[in-house]
Amino acid sequence: MLNNEISSFLLKHKFDVNLSVNTLAQQILYDMNLGLLGSKNGDKAGQDMFKTWILPPEKTPENKSVIVIDAGGTNFRSCLVTFGADGELSVSDFKKTCMPGVEKELSKKEFFAQIADNIDYLKNKADRIGFCFSYAMSITKDGDGIPNAFSKEVKAPEVIGCPVGKTLVEELESRGWNKIQHIALLNDTVAALLAGRVSGKPGTDFSSYIGFILGTGINGAYIQPAATDSEGTKIEPQIIVTESGKCNKIFLSDFDLAMDAKTAVPGQYPLEKQCSGGYLGSVGLEILLQAAREKMFSDSACEKILKIEKLTLIQIDEFLYGPYKSSVLAALCSDDSDREKIYLLMDALVDRCAKNAAAILVAEAVQSGEGKNPVHPIGILCNGTTFYKTHKLYGRIIANLDEYLTRQRGIFYEILTVENDITLGTAVAGLL
Repeated sequence: MLNNEISSFLLKHKFDVNLSVNTLAQQILYDMNLGLLGSKNGDKAGQDMFKTWILPPEKTPENKSVIVIDAGGTNFRSCLVTFGADGELSVSDFKKTCMPGVEKELSKKEFFAQIADNIDYLKNKADRIGFCFSYAMSITKDGDGIPNAFSKEVKAPEVIGCPVGKTLVEELESRGWNKIQHIALLNDTVAALLAGRVSGKPGTDFSSYIGFILGTGINGAYIQPAATDSEGTKIEPQIIVTESGKCNKIFLSDFDLAMDAKTAVPGQYPLEKQCSGGYLGSVGLEILLQAAREKMFSDSACEKILKIEKLTLIQIDEFLYGPYKSSVLAALCSDDSDREKIYLLMDALVDRCAKNAAAILVAEAVQSGEGKNPVHPIGILCNGTTFYKTHKLYGRIIANLDEYLTRQRGIFYEILTVENDITLGTAVAGLL
């Protein structure tokens, strides 16, 4: 419970401490439908709704092997995944290297040559490849991926607009690899959803699945039922990737705007900047800086805060988990009054993050049209250090889902965790 001083300060700066998860979910749902179905009145969606053209398999694969590639950020991982006679998963030949294009800019030819170099040790161990490629891309009907942007770490501009799967297969076969029967491109949310489907939970019959990632960034995927867009075109049932972080139908506080102005891409990914691990620390810093300008803390604390240039979610967490332990934020405090105010301000930031995350999940569950029978809930596979490790975040997300998804909307769910979920889901995609 926030005290009057903290509440008044936050509300004055348009940080809504009474934010409604239902309101947020409706805003996200509206934006999702704009992105998926379009609009006859010219309204534009903030978030992209990427079609994948696939549905989860009816059962776990058996007696098959697949090469798995997981490329995202600075790391490039690869391995061989084998499903036994009973569908049991085994992972072998694991290798981690650097993501091509991180150390220096690469041409298209150099980029795919480096990927081939990275996986040459798996040559001819399988004729199918699942490729988790965690960059913005559209998926073609044959399962290939066309990237439309790279994060700032990867420098390979010639690869933008290029079919990643087809180009990689050409490179591999030029090196004497046996014919690759199929390569599937997907992102980590689809991999999480597929892992939930094939692993699930013994004794439970799920009606649908959601994959949700809340780590450095935020994103989700759900199973869309048949629909018709604003032009009258039918959309077949399939997994849809929701670029949730790009939703722009949400309220922004003064702190969000101040932080956004300092980013490399102002005005983009407004929801992600409110609740993902890559940005929460920066929003927290803007809150503390403004509070110090308004003399909310002791003179000593205000002076120290105004000298801070950077704050991370890890540093906020260190303080919330142990306000009296040595940490960056604890070192600012002159007395318990400072400590209490900093705690309440940072805790309010985490609470809003929980509401945002819950609202995304509510919107995707509603959009799926499933989960209305308690014996056939929606399986939600969640992944990401922010989701599981941030102070009190997991419990608050669950509390919000229980209230706004189940009690108020009558939609039932189960949170799923699966070991090696992204690897498993990527392997499944390669075998579809």
